[in-house]
Amino acid sequence: MFSSPTPAPGSRAIANNALRNAGLIGADRDATMRDATDKPGGRKASSKIRSHRPRVIDIKDLRNPRSKAAMQAGPSEPLTIRGAGMRTTRIGAGGPLGNPRVRIKSKPVEVWREVVRKRWNPETQFLNLESLIDEEILKKNNIQPPGYGGGVKDAAVIFKLAKELTPKVKTLSLSNNKLQGIHLQLLSHYLPDLVNLSLQNNNIRTLKELDFLASRRGRLLNLKELVLTGNPVQVNSVGQDGGEKYRRDITSRFTSLEVLDQVAIAQIAFDGPGPSTAPATKPTASTFPVGMGASFITGVDGGIVSNFLVRFFNGMDTQRNLLINAYDPNATFSFSANTTIAARARVQGFHSSMPNQKKLTWAEWLAGGSRNLQRVGNHFDRALNSLHVGAEDAIKALAALPGTKHDITGPPERFCLDSFPILLGQGMGLLLTVHGQFTEVGTEGIRSFDRSFVLMPAPEGSRAKLNGWDVVIVSDQWTVRVYSSHEAWKPGPLLVQALSREEQQAQNAASAPALQPLTFDQQSQAALAAMPEPQRNLVMQVCQRTRLNVPFAVDCLTGNGWDLNRAIANFEEVKVCVLLLPSG
Repeated sequence: MFSSPTPAPGSRAIANNALRNAGLIGADRDATMRDATDKPGGRKASSKIRSHRPRVIDIKDLRNPRSKAAMQAGPSEPLTIRGAGMRTTRIGAGGPLGNPRVRIKSKPVEVWREVVRKRWNPETQFLNLESLIDEEILKKNNIQPPGYGGGVKDAAVIFKLAKELTPKVKTLSLSNNKLQGIHLQLLSHYLPDLVNLSLQNNNIRTLKELDFLASRRGRLLNLKELVLTGNPVQVNSVGQDGGEKYRRDITSRFTSLEVLDQVAIAQIAFDGPGPSTAPATKPTASTFPVGMGASFITGVDGGIVSNFLVRFFNGMDTQRNLLINAYDPNATFSFSANTTIAARARVQGFHSSMPNQKKLTWAEWLAGGSRNLQRVGNHFDRALNSLHVGAEDAIKALAALPGTKHDITGPPERFCLDSFPILLGQGMGLLLTVHGQFTEVGTEGIRSFDRSFVLMPAPEGSRAKLNGWDVVIVSDQWTVRVYSSHEAWKPGPLLVQALSREEQQAQNAASAPALQPLTFDQQSQAALAAMPEPQRNLVMQVCQRTRLNVPFAVDCLTGNGWDLNRAIANFEEVKVCVLLLPSG
């Protein structure tokens, strides 16, 4: 950038005398010194623009007073050792060359290694890196610690050196260093087994900065104590709600914490037996002691549930934009794509044996904002943005997802639902959970799904009520899964271990003769056809298991709140009483 200055007259002789006095050249070398630009024939080369960067020379050349390198090194020019680090130190008059102005670069890594070893206590497994700005070793070597000019790479060097310590570091204090979250991004990578960590009096301003420590892959799983007092993120939170939200957010990121800012965290405990020391044995049972029940609806007219589902899924498959009338203005909607093939489905081979399953992909579902928290991890912005609040945002999110076809007029056993009242604010609501399957438009592959609705009665004059909806959606959570067959919720024994397709077919064939087909007269068929689908399913199950006709089955269910198990138990009690009545 700048050219070398022209030497003053007589400067060569002065430099020659200085080198001779310093013992760097002898009398036999008292020859005229050439400029670096001189050529052997005495002609000067054209002057070139040169930088003032230090020249790299070998230390062995400096030890030889007759070497060309030693003669060319001026007293005001800094010396650089090949392979050394970026920091420089001055050597005094008693240095190896006897020159008080020579500066030799040292390696920062070795300096940091000295600091780490000095502050390490192997007996307590405690590494004290507090107030590094006051460390004399760093001052002597003119090294600035992270937070005071040092950057992320400097912090990474420290943590990597700490990893080399034995035994492993359990307690680490980084207090009073003006650190920010970015300085900590490799801490959990190099020191994943930390138990106690103090970040007191640093410069961590937001909870998001702690994501460097709490990310899913680098989480400090053994961390028991964390100190953040004196950081803006902690100081500002105390003035808002006493720090309650701050404590909740921290403990949600570090689930193993027992002490936060020197205050114990309340733990949930159960008065149960301790873990068993007996060796694990492979289960021998093939079914659970309690069988799978049928759909469960209680506390609500089954017709309301049936009408809602028929209308909702028709709209879902044809005109999703019209479903805006079914959502409350403050409703929430989210969906999650579970891409894992369930073990039972894998054994039965659905993903490879069904004709269109291989055409299915998850790209559109994942791009549409899947709220699968196992994939989202601790990226809280993604988790927040995938929760859609308000009817318009819910419909916008639904419209961006692949098309569906729900066969609600097909075999009823392909769907299973449970519904019962719940408290909702100051009033009552309805929790409705649906398990089923749908065909994806375009690929014609089949997917399974689970959908949970929280419903409440549509207020008079509301958009939902004016458009014929008896209930309005307050919350809608939709999970889309790899197809796993409706056999999972088939009433009867609940299998512990999955059966192959051949075993399942053999089991169905063996149990088929025990079930005698039902026959209904024309009047009973008409009555069943007029019933909502969930109620019709319950009535047919009662008829199958008790051999009651349709009117008596309806009376039995009505008297027991449409609870199938209660209705069957009531029937058995009445049957026993009838058998015990005296004849005559």
